[in-house]
Amino acid sequence: MAKRRPSGDGMVRKRDDGRWEGRIVVGHKKNGDSIFHYVYAPTQKELSAKLRQHIDSYQGADLTEQSRMMLSEWLDQWLRSTADTLRPNTLRNYRSYIENHIRPNLGDKQLARITPKDVQRFYEKLSDCLASSTVRRIHTTLHGTLKAAQQAHLIASNPTEQITAPRFSYGAKQILTDEQLDVFMKVIAEDEIWHDFFYTELTTGLRRGEICGLKWEDFDEVAGTLKVCRTVYRETGGGLTAGDTKTNAGTRKIVLPASTTALLSKKKASALTEWIFPNPLKPEQPTNPGSAYRQLKVLLKQAGLPNIRFHDLRHPNVKPKTKIFFQL
Repeated sequence: MAKRRPSGDGMVRKRDDGRWEGRIVVGHKKNGDSIFHYVYAPTQKELSAKLRQHIDSYQGADLTEQSRMMLSEWLDQWLRSTADTLRPNTLRNYRSYIENHIRPNLGDKQLARITPKDVQRFYEKLSDCLASSTVRRIHTTLHGTLKAAQQAHLIASNPTEQITAPRFSYGAKQILTDEQLDVFMKVIAEDEIWHDFFYTELTTGLRRGEICGLKWEDFDEVAGTLKVCRTVYRETGGGLTAGDTKTNAGTRKIVLPASTTALLSKKKASALTEWIFPNPLKPEQPTNPGSAYRQLKVLLKQAGLPNIRFHDLRHPNVKPKTKIFFQL
């Protein structure tokens, strides 16, 4: 049996047409035969330089026969393999980015032949018609699929790591002025259903899903702290689900100002459900993040205030700076 040639091993020859050809071992088939990558140049000197660059790229890689598949085929495999590990909303977003953007632009390219230049041109095309935040999310999706391909020995390196990733273009954050805050506080004071919810939001700055996912077991009345460890989100079909926060950094404990601790302590004394902020009509369920968003818009309009985002609602003058303890 012939000796198995190591990946990165290169060979050079002059073709009958006068060009120089180099080939590199980049992997092996199931039967042990080598898989080659071919490089061409008009002179031996140019080929040597080009070959050295490619040898460095494939050094240590041991690709399989599947490296010749098209990106579109790999995307299907990747979606099937990750479907059971992702939240429904996350999976739906990945499918949307793949079907609407990645597959139409890069799907017909051979997986192992996608270059950083291909990816850069793809992002530039997207930037002409999409928001920077959307382009960034598409990049995150493509990066994840190609990272998985690299781990499966289908590509030698991830081309998305060899370019500058798209960046968010953040708009100016809009917060309420002190005068506007006073108006908003007066408006929520008259709302018996939503006052406690929005007062807590103002003093903690939690994400919508996080504040909706708070349970009484997360509230330490003595220490005056809240543990943030879950988020509420809507599944396909309309149902609500409570799951872990998106990242380990999302799981944290925050120290509350005295006013918020007192508010929650009073609320806990008459609580009839495990949720700190239950659905007003179905207290066995948490508040719907979508309902909280819509109610914010109603209150802002009622108060004649700017149409700010939910995450801009936190105001630095409502409370002292909150201490945050990250839990590993």
